[in-house]
Amino acid sequence: MSTSIQTLRWVPESGQPEQLFVLLHGVGANAADMGPLAEHLRREFPQAAVLAFDGFEPFDGLPAGQVGGARQWFSIQGQTDATRAARLEPVLPTLHAAVQAAQQAVGLGQQATCLVGFSQGAILALELAQRYDGLVGRVLAFAGRYATLPEAAPKQTTLHFFHGGLDPVIEVQHARDAMQRLADVQGDATIDIAEDAWKLWPRAPSLWPKPKP
Repeated sequence: MSTSIQTLRWVPESGQPEQLFVLLHGVGANAADMGPLAEHLRREFPQAAVLAFDGFEPFDGLPAGQVGGARQWFSIQGQTDATRAARLEPVLPTLHAAVQAAQQAVGLGQQATCLVGFSQGAILALELAQRYDGLVGRVLAFAGRYATLPEAAPKQTTLHFFHGGLDPVIEVQHARDAMQRLADVQGDATIDIAEDAWKLWPRAPSLWPKPKP
């Protein structure tokens, strides 16, 4: 897989970053679609650095001439519950390296880093935190799920699930199942459910403790 990753960056107007947010878009979107969310985070956390990566592949759910800037992290063509985990495998090491490079670039570590994933991006965020425990301090997973429910919980990452109760793509039961499994294995996790997961976005920044003056 190519290591050339298109990235949008927002940094503090002055001073060094105190927090790092990495935004992972959903299938068929791209990094630019995360712009409004990046601006929201910057208002809440003026000293945060915010990065949004483009998915590693062109979106294959449209005819070639209609793709435009649409991206995906992995193909969902013909995807089943049995094949989802295998499709993640080539993506996770590349994304892991990209997050580490971003941390090094801004001089911040695990506890100051938050992954924010949406739909397919949320799947990646959850699986990345599971595979590489200690990479990030928090995950905000909007309308996502695990590819495979974990046998153990990450010990160094707090997980927050946000889901629409009427989500027709990734049913809310997946989030409930994840919470139950994490409770069984003593994971640190919370869940918020609304009619529409995106309406929960304004609540998300309250889950990150702001630096003391």
